[in-house]
Amino acid sequence: MEITFIDEQHLLTEEKLNEIADLLDFAGDYLKLSPDTEMSVTFMNNAEIREINRDYRNKDQATDVISFALEDEGEGELAIIFDEDEAFDLPRNIGDIMISVERAKEQAQEYGHSFDRELGFLAVHGFLHLNGYDHMTPEDEKEMFTLQEDILTAYGLKR
Repeated sequence: MEITFIDEQHLLTEEKLNEIADLLDFAGDYLKLSPDTEMSVTFMNNAEIREINRDYRNKDQATDVISFALEDEGEGELAIIFDEDEAFDLPRNIGDIMISVERAKEQAQEYGHSFDRELGFLAVHGFLHLNGYDHMTPEDEKEMFTLQEDILTAYGLKR
């Protein structure tokens, strides 16, 4: 999987970025995604994610993770479907994840587990949203959270 990391404020070390890349590669394999799948992950602080949350979700508060799935159909949008005979040899870009490193640190302390676990949790949570999972209904929430925990446990990031 091709992952573009954006960390303009250098909030994470190179080692931490590599750990997140390994985890997301593992999650991609777990979901059996094509190796040419692309996505981006941006690391930011609470002020930056609050601005994104306000501008795109009308919620004027910091949050932990926001995902923008490119394959989601917005209201009134039509899906673009290619005939298999006309298939292009292009990578599949599933979208963008934004994570507040500041909020991840706060939540790790609040929930009593490591920063690595919280950062991994947020990355996988955003990743599952990019792949069509959500938690809008109790059934969907159970499916997504079970899968999320299965991936984190299989990878070795336990609570």
